[in-house]
Amino acid sequence: MTGISTILRRRHLFLGAAATVLTTRFAAAADMPRLAAIDWAMLETSIALGVMPVAATELIQFRKDAIEPEIPAGVIDLGLRGTPNFELLSVIKPDLILLSPFYTRHQAALERIAPIISLPFYVKGEPPFEKACAAVSALGARLGPERDATSVLIEIESRLAEYRSGLARFARRPIYLVNVGDARHVRVFGSDSMFGDVLSRLGLRNAWPDRSRYTFAAPVPIEQLAKEEDARIVIISAIPVEARAGLRASMIWNALTPVREGRLLTLPNINPYGGVLAGLRFARLLHETLAASGEGDQ
Repeated sequence: MTGISTILRRRHLFLGAAATVLTTRFAAAADMPRLAAIDWAMLETSIALGVMPVAATELIQFRKDAIEPEIPAGVIDLGLRGTPNFELLSVIKPDLILLSPFYTRHQAALERIAPIISLPFYVKGEPPFEKACAAVSALGARLGPERDATSVLIEIESRLAEYRSGLARFARRPIYLVNVGDARHVRVFGSDSMFGDVLSRLGLRNAWPDRSRYTFAAPVPIEQLAKEEDARIVIISAIPVEARAGLRASMIWNALTPVREGRLLTLPNINPYGGVLAGLRFARLLHETLAASGEGDQ
């Protein structure tokens, strides 16, 4: 019993300390709504509207996988997206909890802590960027008139138009958008992915005509990238260390025409299940990388 009492006492002290730090750190932003984000796409949506949540899930992984937007050290980490720390969330007392239909199993428990807003982004077979923009409008309306969602969306469209203009000279060749799983398999992003959707909005054609094939275990054999010989291959996010040597030595990989002819580009990490900010990061990095390649369509 003594051991259990000690554990409970330590937990109580930890939660109390977390609440004190949070109150102090965000005292200067007392007029801002206190948001807690369970879903990463909703986290991005809030930040796009100029509101940094006081708490969010899996921040260490977010900083690694998404890179942008930058999350200040003062934002409290709520643990895993699939199993957030409800006790800590209760101590934080947010005004609103942000989630998506991916987390409906937690909805009842979260509603006992604070009001929630749950918005869809990723529906199988459907392009997500318009849904991400709709989420900006819906969350902006929920937060109040001072959160001008319209100006945010106008800025997003302006940036995409700028990138589209700069990429027009690359429009002839289709592009495979992939994430390397291992030396023999990739994950492929179709039109129902954020990357594939934004690619089409940039005036570029996706070389993969089907739905996304993006699962924990990369499902697409690399030889399937041979179908469009004229394509470029864009690798999104870091190649696993264990796959790098295998790809360099792979006869199949090196026989692919885009690889053999140097039409292979790599982009840094981007959140594949993000919101409008992930879409913009992809567009910017693709624009910069293609421009730097020195290769246009002749």
